[in-house]
Amino acid sequence: MRILVIDDEVPTLKMFGLLLEALGHEPIAAESGEEGLIRFDRERPDVVLTDIKMPGIDGMDVLRALKEADPRIEVIVITGHGDTELAIESLHLDATDFINKPVRREALEHALARAEERIRLKRAKEEEIRLVAGPGIANTDAAQDGGDAGAAALDKAAVVRIRGTVNSPAEPVLRHVFEEALLTGAPTVVLDFEPSVSVNGAGIAVLAELVRHASSLGRAVRITGVSPNLSTVFDVVGIARNATVDVARTME
Repeated sequence: MRILVIDDEVPTLKMFGLLLEALGHEPIAAESGEEGLIRFDRERPDVVLTDIKMPGIDGMDVLRALKEADPRIEVIVITGHGDTELAIESLHLDATDFINKPVRREALEHALARAEERIRLKRAKEEEIRLVAGPGIANTDAAQDGGDAGAAALDKAAVVRIRGTVNSPAEPVLRHVFEEALLTGAPTVVLDFEPSVSVNGAGIAVLAELVRHASSLGRAVRITGVSPNLSTVFDVVGIARNATVDVARTME
């Protein structure tokens, strides 16, 4: 993996560089939070390791900025003695893990293995949740599918195809793809559900939040292909107040 290491101590950066290379990874070094954010934008690494306490932009600010730029990025926070509260706060901000100084090889390997697994799961989710149509989106699946999603594609709506399960692991992917749909400038965002899609409590919460956000921006949201039961749930939790919900047509 390509791993960006952010630390204001040059000896620590060199230590991480040697250790990561020994583990078969490609390290990228940054000596401050400011430089780290610039290098992240330029290099787009797979994982970021950031010290939690640095002058200027510290590790918590780096974590917040990275998650705002790309909710899918895996960030491992490096903590010192007495930083337990900050470490816990970092996990609440969706950090992958935290490791304590002095860094042990075993702890680093464990954190990187966790990051790799999360990346694998998110890539699988990206196949299930992706933008398939919209202004500037060419050669899309939805435009060829026919039905409601195909018609929406031809009308230049932004169509997000949703398959599989909408749950906590799917949340960062769904947020990212929904933001992509909004950035197309389409007046309507279509969430095209396969009838077999399952949605748990976490998925319902993020869907409700995204639909409200689109409504606050003056964008229409249309949810197509949902099962009758899921349509009932969307009505009960208030999603249907901010979106048009179309139940999937059943086979006669």
